[in-house]
Amino acid sequence: MDSILYTTDGERRKVTPSNGTDFSLEELQGFVGGYIEIVRLGANKVMVINEEGKIRNLPLNIKATVTIQLHGRNDVIVGNALVCSTDKIK
Repeated sequence: MDSILYTTDGERRKVTPSNGTDFSLEELQGFVGGYIEIVRLGANKVMVINEEGKIRNLPLNIKATVTIQLHGRNDVIVGNALVCSTDKIK
């Protein structure tokens, strides 16, 4: 499974860990712009978001919101979001 970064401007881009296997905490924080929160999307798929996104009034992320709602979660996502397999996060 590809790791996809959904940005608030509607961009979807493939990203890979700098070490080739799994993302470091610093990489994850860089993608979302702060402290991370991990939301399970399935048995082996997660979305990494900014833990403080809503209280910091980050912009709505429409594509990430649609993605999370397709996985049965009734929520909205703000700020950038990374979707990846669980083995990419240690």
